[in-house]
This record gives sequence, C-alpha cells and structure tokens, in this order.
Amino acid sequence: MSTSAVPPFALHVADAELAPDPLDPEQIVSGTPEVTSAVLWRTPDGAVEHGIWQITPGVVTDTEADELFTVVSGSAVVAFEDGRVIEVGPGDVCVLREGDRTTWTVRETLRKVYTVRG
Repeated sequence: MSTSAVPPFALHVADAELAPDPLDPEQIVSGTPEVTSAVLWRTPDGAVEHGIWQITPGVVTDTEADELFTVVSGSAVVAFEDGRVIEVGPGDVCVLREGDRTTWTVRETLRKVYTVRG
C-alpha cells in the first residue's frame, strides 16, 4: 500500500522541465557547470527520493549518497577517490554508495533519472 498522495503518472524524461539547483562553488573544479533538477516523488519521511537531475559540461566533485540512476542523455566520467573510474552514457545504469568521494568530468550535458536513499 502506497503512503504517497501523488497519483500514478507518466512523464517523458527528455521533455521534463527542471528547476535550477545551484552547485556549491567549492564543488566546481573547472568550467561553468550548471545543475537543474526535479523531484518526482519522495516518501513522507524523506528516506527515498525519485527525480531527474541534469548537469552541463564541466568538472565537479561530490560526496555521494546511496543512489541508483539511469543516464538518459549525455556522458561523463566518474572518478572515485580510491582510483576506480566509470564512464556513463545513455542507457547506462549506475549504483553509487553513500560516502564515496567522486570527481565528475561531464563531457556532454548529462540528464539522469535517479533514486536516492537518504
């Protein structure tokens, strides 16, 4: 049984309107990346969130949450502090772990659909 008041819906991700979601200037390594996003649904306790997130080209750092995402468009290289590197592009599914420190090199504006467990 759902605890959400949001009715079922469908949305074409590529056409979804996103709102500005400014980066902390300390996260920007190079370029002028801009982030936009939209929260599609969140559990009443805020423990789980589903949404759409987009970033324009540039290099940024982040400390990750537990997240599963699928890239809809664009591409990036995600370098982890421990030396692992993954490349993501359209159709790729990625899992990130809470606390991982990453550097994202965004080559083409990247749009993803995500689920974060907070």
